[in-house]
Amino acid sequence: IEARTEQRATISKIAHQIFTSDETGNLLERAERENAGDENVQALLRVVRRDFDRATKLSTELVEERTRVTSQAQDEWAKARAQSEYSHFAPWLDRVLDINRRVAQAYGYKNCLYDALLDEYEEGMTRAQLDPIFDELKSAIVPLLKEISPRSNQVSDEILRREYSIDKQKQFAERVLADCGFDFARGRQDVSVHPFCTHFGRDDVRLTTRYDLHDLPSALFGSLHEMGHGLYEQNIAPELDGTPLGGGVSLGVHESQSRLWENLVGRSREFWNRYYDDLKNTFPNQLNDVAPEAFYRAMNKVEPSLIRVEADEVTYNLHIILRYEIENDLLEGKLSTEDAPAAWNAKMQEYFGITPPDDAHGILQDVHWSIGAIGYFPTYSLGNILSVQLWEAALQAHPEIPDQIARGEFSTLLGWLRENVHQHGRKFPPQQLIQRATGRPLDVAPYAGYLNRKFREVYGL
Repeated sequence: IEARTEQRATISKIAHQIFTSDETGNLLERAERENAGDENVQALLRVVRRDFDRATKLSTELVEERTRVTSQAQDEWAKARAQSEYSHFAPWLDRVLDINRRVAQAYGYKNCLYDALLDEYEEGMTRAQLDPIFDELKSAIVPLLKEISPRSNQVSDEILRREYSIDKQKQFAERVLADCGFDFARGRQDVSVHPFCTHFGRDDVRLTTRYDLHDLPSALFGSLHEMGHGLYEQNIAPELDGTPLGGGVSLGVHESQSRLWENLVGRSREFWNRYYDDLKNTFPNQLNDVAPEAFYRAMNKVEPSLIRVEADEVTYNLHIILRYEIENDLLEGKLSTEDAPAAWNAKMQEYFGITPPDDAHGILQDVHWSIGAIGYFPTYSLGNILSVQLWEAALQAHPEIPDQIARGEFSTLLGWLRENVHQHGRKFPPQQLIQRATGRPLDVAPYAGYLNRKFREVYGL
């Protein structure tokens, strides 16, 4: 770990020195002067100028220190999580927070430290914009959850906890991914502790998932989720590949793709009308006594839970709001790292009516703070909101999409996403991209309406 930490710190220092050098600045200024007006060139110069201006605000020493501290902190977090002992990680969280405060100060901000960090992940987004978004989400989610809670036992997910061969889970998941359009000639899927997607260009996209013998949804929905990220990267326009435009425009937009395929496709009735018989043939002993409707409802059971990545669609955003509130308080010094676990548990009780039994199921469950990613969590909720907004725009253009999904046909949906989102990479700022694709700015209303329609039907409300 120590050797790898020093390697990463050195590489980050060298990369920062090269990118922020006078030579790079002079080349950028020359390119801006000579720009002939090509749309892709203009976008390229805008993106590089933004990245360059931000990078030059950070000293090489700060960049190197941030890499070194977060590399060490991630290892200490992993040890603390394995032992469920937050006190071992707390001093490192203090160091991570200090680094982030210094980074935010270097970037500069108008209203609060958090804005400077959030802008790293979601260009143009601020806390002043996020707070009313989260208030609107809570106004939609909390009353719905209160209505569902007394009826929670009406839906059982026991059938999903039976024993499911990992080899067969893998075969089924990868077949579904190929049907949806993931190109295994230009990508692959492997196993990791926490699912993720990474890429080395549009023709080399790597997914990972994790399998559990007694948790069927974990690998399947984890695979669909990461596939959404992978489809984004595989379908960026070839001419943008290898340039600063050749990647997703923001984490919120990226997350919209993973949540769209995971939830709006993978947890839909139309999807299981097509794939349930195939799943049943794959696991006849486990599903022989299970009707399709019972399976669909089991896949969409709503129940407050401890772990964010395993949360249902209704409660998921409350997990994000909890983290958003705590990391703001930590960053601004309103909450000490010593008191953070108690604050976490209190909010879990307030929002979910449950208290984590230990730190591993509470404040230590996520890797994000250990790697320095303060300001990252809100992008998950932004992705949820945008997923429905993009879905409805796709349906408006192609009302036949649900019927096609029921037949296992995904090319129309993927084609619309490719045309309106994927191909552009970082060519347009995230808010402009959404306006172009859907005809309106980010809007919570479609997402709130979707949750209410779907889960009122599932629970007979």
